[in-house]
Amino acid sequence: MSTKNNKRTSLLTYWTTRYLVSLCIGLLLLGIGSFWWIRYTTIENRLNLLQYLAEETADRIAQSSGGNQFNAFDRRFDKRSGVLDMEQQPLLFITDAEGNDIGRRGGGGGKSHNRTDPFQLKLPARIISNSKSFQTLEAGGEKLYAVKAPINGGSQKGWVVVMQDEEELAKVNQEYRLLVILLVGLGLLGWLVIYFLSKKIVKPIQEVAIAAGGIKDGQYDVKLNKDVREQEIYDLVTSFEDMTKRLTQLEKLRAELLAGVTHDLKTPVTSISGLVQAVRDGVVTGEEREEFLDITLKEIDRLQTMIADLLNFNSISAGAFTLYPETCNLNELIPAIIREWSVTQQSNVECAVLVTEEIIYKETDPLRLRQILINLLNNAAQAMSGRGNITVNVSDKRIDVADTGSGISENEQPYIFERFFRGEKKKLKVRGLGLGLPFSRMLAKALGADLVLKESSPNGSTFSMVWNMD
Repeated sequence: MSTKNNKRTSLLTYWTTRYLVSLCIGLLLLGIGSFWWIRYTTIENRLNLLQYLAEETADRIAQSSGGNQFNAFDRRFDKRSGVLDMEQQPLLFITDAEGNDIGRRGGGGGKSHNRTDPFQLKLPARIISNSKSFQTLEAGGEKLYAVKAPINGGSQKGWVVVMQDEEELAKVNQEYRLLVILLVGLGLLGWLVIYFLSKKIVKPIQEVAIAAGGIKDGQYDVKLNKDVREQEIYDLVTSFEDMTKRLTQLEKLRAELLAGVTHDLKTPVTSISGLVQAVRDGVVTGEEREEFLDITLKEIDRLQTMIADLLNFNSISAGAFTLYPETCNLNELIPAIIREWSVTQQSNVECAVLVTEEIIYKETDPLRLRQILINLLNNAAQAMSGRGNITVNVSDKRIDVADTGSGISENEQPYIFERFFRGEKKKLKVRGLGLGLPFSRMLAKALGADLVLKESSPNGSTFSMVWNMD
């Protein structure tokens, strides 16, 4: 475990490093491509200039001394070759019509010590015999480019051949330096931009991580900065803050509910102990003794009910229960359940059932559906203190159970489906463990539906069992 932790890096370092590596690789590939393109275009452009130089030299030789003095080199050659911006002048050869060398010039002024001596280089015959204007050849381990132009003075009198090695043609040191500066500048600028942007994004995430560590240690009082522009980070911060508020509330509820559940389980046990002790000691006799025994049985029944609720809830939570689905006619099943419940009530609760004219068939477990409805009806009756109206509305998509009670306070509504939760009003009036609604919701989900609080106000509440229509 510790080895893995040692290998972890901060979010800022992790992503800026990877971005920098990716940026360098991208700029390197871009630089290689740019170097190749600069070299290629430079050679192409300078070859075109060499072609122009050869043609101009051939024209001037053809025009000088009647066009037959091939060794009359034009002094402008040096000035024209300077336009090429090369350290070494190109090699200029002048031949007769058969290709015999009658003069040569250039090749000086460079820094290279390996340059082929123009006066030792023999002009290959294929340069003259080949019809192409641009040709290449090898000489002294160097690759040379040759450009030729005909000398015409009324007839073909000879050739002007201009040669330059590839290394000299491709030299553009200034352009390469500018490209390197540009790539390095782009890399540095890109890294700085991603560093500061990543730092801005990482800051709220770091705050959430620190807050999460505090929650792990039981510190739920968290305040996070919501002044962020990114929607996803804003959602993360607000959701985390809402979660901490909910955890704070649930932690408070847990302490209250533990005390409440302990009290609700302890009360019947204490009552049973006292009643049995009174009967055993002969404190009560006759009819009073029978009354004490009846009360004892009721307390035992209430205790068994709470224990059964715990066992049922745990079995459903663990999925250790079985459904027995069958095709049910809800137009008949729901009214039958309501009538059965109404008969057992000793209160002034009026219950009405509304069903559609069209018969509704559902594949469901009637026993589990009955448990859900009985729980909702009992809660509705308790909310009305045994006096009011309950309306059960049955449709193809949902079953609504509405009461005319005092409703559920807004601050308690988010927690009504939490296990062991009991509202302030209810826990003072009714004994229980607060498992009815969580238990019913899990049963509903097992039946392919969901149990929700549709609405609640001081005029009453409506719970809906909504079928999933997938």
